[in-house]
Amino acid sequence: METKDVLKQLRKHSLLSQSDFAEEVGVSFSTVNRWENGRTIPNFKTLKRIKEYCERNNIEFEIDSILKEEKL
Repeated sequence: METKDVLKQLRKHSLLSQSDFAEEVGVSFSTVNRWENGRTIPNFKTLKRIKEYCERNNIEFEIDSILKEEKL
């Protein structure tokens, strides 16, 4: 699964809008929109914040698979 799909699925699983998810992980709405449209990917620091969000909410999220796919 592509990073854009993983992030969109994660957000939808959390029942959050793009704006709400952006606020949770400390980025702008437009950044989340670009991720989900495949125009950009989160940097390592942001991936760590997404992972922390997932841990707080008992959601499985594997950074390793994204890092491997994107070769960050």
